[in-house]
Amino acid sequence: MKIDLSDTTSSKINKALVHGRRAIGTPAVGMVLTMVIVTDEENAYDSIKAAEEASHEHPSRTLVVIKRHARTPRDRTNSHLDAEVRVGADAGTGETVILRLYGEVSDHADSVVLPLLLPDAPVVVWWPVDAPEVPVKDPLGALAQRRITDMYAVESPLRALEARAAAYAPGDTDLAWTRLTPWRSMLAAALDQARTKITSAAVESEADNPSAELLARWLEARLEVSVERIVTAGPVVTAVRLGTAGGEIVIDRPEGPLATLSLPGQPSRTLALKVRSTSELIAEELRRLDADEMYAVALRGDNSEVLRASTGKESRV
Repeated sequence: MKIDLSDTTSSKINKALVHGRRAIGTPAVGMVLTMVIVTDEENAYDSIKAAEEASHEHPSRTLVVIKRHARTPRDRTNSHLDAEVRVGADAGTGETVILRLYGEVSDHADSVVLPLLLPDAPVVVWWPVDAPEVPVKDPLGALAQRRITDMYAVESPLRALEARAAAYAPGDTDLAWTRLTPWRSMLAAALDQARTKITSAAVESEADNPSAELLARWLEARLEVSVERIVTAGPVVTAVRLGTAGGEIVIDRPEGPLATLSLPGQPSRTLALKVRSTSELIAEELRRLDADEMYAVALRGDNSEVLRASTGKESRV
C-alpha cells in the first residue's frame, strides 16, 4: 500500500503509517530498528531496494531522506515536505517513508526525522553517497547508534579513508570494511591451520581500492609485519599472500565467486568467496550495533587501543 502526502508534516506522516497498517490488517508494530537513508534522487531506488531486502532479516522502519536544496531565492521561500508512505508488500517486511525536503526544510532534516523514529529502538543512518566529513557530528548521524558510509561511492577512496580515520567515533563503519568479512574469516581459518609465524605479507587488488587498504592495515596491526600493496587488474581484492618459513599461505580470487586456498605442504582447495550484494552487506551491519573495534584498527593500522581496552596494559604494538 502506498500513500502520497504533499506539503505535509511529521505528524501527518505518523497518522498515515497508522492508517496504512490498519488498512492492510497489521496494526501491531514488530520492527526492531529505524534505518535512515540519506541519499539523492539518483541513488534512492537502489538504496531503498537494498534496505527492503535487508528488512527480511531485520524488520525496520526505513526513512529515506532526499534533500532538494534551493537553487534560487524563490526556491528558498518554497519550503515544504513531501512524503510517500509504503506499508505491506511495498515495503519489504517493515515500513518505508520517502521524505523529499525542499528549501529551508532540507537544512533541518533531523527535526523532520526525529518524530518518525521508532520509540525505544536503535537508529542506523546510512549514507550510500556523499557522507559527511564527520558522521557523528552530522545532525542525523548524532541520532544514530550506527553510522554506515561507503568509500566506494566517492571519487578519491583513499583520501576518504584518511578522513574516516581522523573522524572515527564508536558506531562508525563502512561498507568497504564489511566487504572484507569473508576474506578475514578465511584468513583467520588458514592461520589457525598453519600455526606458524608470518614473516611477510602482500595484498593484491585494483588501484585505489579502499577494501584492500583496510585489509592491509588490519594485517599489519594484527600480524606485526609490513604488508606490500600490489596493483592488479582486479576486480576488487584478488589475492592475499602470507609468507612463512615453510612457504606461502595464499588466497587467490582473480575473478568469479570462487577462490583457491593454498597452504604449505597441503593440496590447494577451492572455496566460495563471492562479491556480495549491497543488501547482504547492510544486513550484516545490522546484526551488531556495538562499536566495531576491528574497523577502528584497520582505519588507523594500530592495534594498541584495542589491546589496552582488553588487558588494561600498554601494548607493545
